[in-house]
Amino acid sequence: MARQWVAALIGPLVLLADPNNPTGSHGLVLIDKRGAHVRFVDPSTYKEISNLEIGNAPHDLAISPDHKTVYIPIYGDGVYGKNPHPGHTIAIIDLATRQVTATIDVSPYIAPHGIQVDSRGKLYVSCDLSRKLLVIDPKTRAIESAIDTEGTGHWVAVLPDASKAYVPNKNDKLFISVIDLKARKMVGRIPAPNGIQGIAASPDGKRVVASDLAEPTLLVIDTATDSVIDRVALQGTTRGSFKPRYTPDGSKILVCSISQGVGQVNVISTSDLHGKQQVLEVGKNPMGFAFAPDGHTALVANDGDGTVTVIDLDQMKVVSSFKAGTGIETASYY
Repeated sequence: MARQWVAALIGPLVLLADPNNPTGSHGLVLIDKRGAHVRFVDPSTYKEISNLEIGNAPHDLAISPDHKTVYIPIYGDGVYGKNPHPGHTIAIIDLATRQVTATIDVSPYIAPHGIQVDSRGKLYVSCDLSRKLLVIDPKTRAIESAIDTEGTGHWVAVLPDASKAYVPNKNDKLFISVIDLKARKMVGRIPAPNGIQGIAASPDGKRVVASDLAEPTLLVIDTATDSVIDRVALQGTTRGSFKPRYTPDGSKILVCSISQGVGQVNVISTSDLHGKQQVLEVGKNPMGFAFAPDGHTALVANDGDGTVTVIDLDQMKVVSSFKAGTGIETASYY
C-alpha cells in the first residue's frame, strides 16, 4: 500500500528503481553494433546529435545510476560462436560531453558482451568465451571477481537489489547459471533444454523471463526458488525469440522475434500471461528496447536494417520509425 502511495505521489520517478531499466529526458543513446558506433539522438525529434566510432561490435550498454556515464563492452569482430578476434575492453563515455573518457581492460578475460549495473554503480559483465561473470568497480577500473558460469554466458540479468544474477548459456550448456552476487559464486542451474537467447528481470525482482532459443516460448522463473514456474507461448510466430524486456512499471513484457522473415514484437500483459497478445510488425531483426520517461512510448532497436521502431504503448501500435546507422542492437533513454 505504501509503495502505491509513493508511486502516486512521484509518478514517473518510481521508474528509476531498477538501474537496469533506465529512462530519462536528457538524451537517447543507441548502440550501432553493425556500424561499430555509438549514436546520440535527440529524444524528442529522433535526430542524431553526434556519434562515436567505438570499436568492433559493441552489443550492450549500462547507464550509471546517476545517469552521467554509459559503459559499453567491446565484444570483438564477430558474433556468438564465431568471434575470431574477441575484444577485452569496456568503453566509458561521459554523457554530458558524449566523449570516451576512459576504458576498462578486462584482460585476461575476453569477449565481454552483456552488462548490468547495480544501484551503487558496480558493473557485472558476461564474457562468453571466458565463461565468466566479471564484477567490476568502474571508479578504480578493477576486476573484483571473475565468477565461473560453467557455460558461455552471453547476456546477464541482475536483480534490482543486486542479490543475484542470471546468466543464460546460449546453447553450449543447457541451463541458466544462477549467481549469488553476495557470495560471488555460482549457486544453481535452471534447466533450459533448448538454450536461451535473452533474459530480463522484473522491476520488483520477483521474476526473471528468458527467451527459448528454439521454440516460441518465454520461460518464467521464480527468483525465490530459482525454478521455472510457467511457460508462455508467443503468439503469431513459430520460432524462438531474441530478447524480452519488462516495461519499467512491470505491467508488460515486450519480446523480440521474427516470423516468416518479418520482425515482430509481442506485448504480453503481466496480469494475464496467457491472455491475448498484441503482435506488432517492426524492423528487420529486432534486438532491443528503450522506454520513454512518460511511460507511453517504447523504442525497438532493429539490428537488421539500422532502424528504430516507435511504439505507442497506450494505443498498442507502431506510430513511426527512424533511421539510425547500420544495425542497432541496444538503446536507452537517460
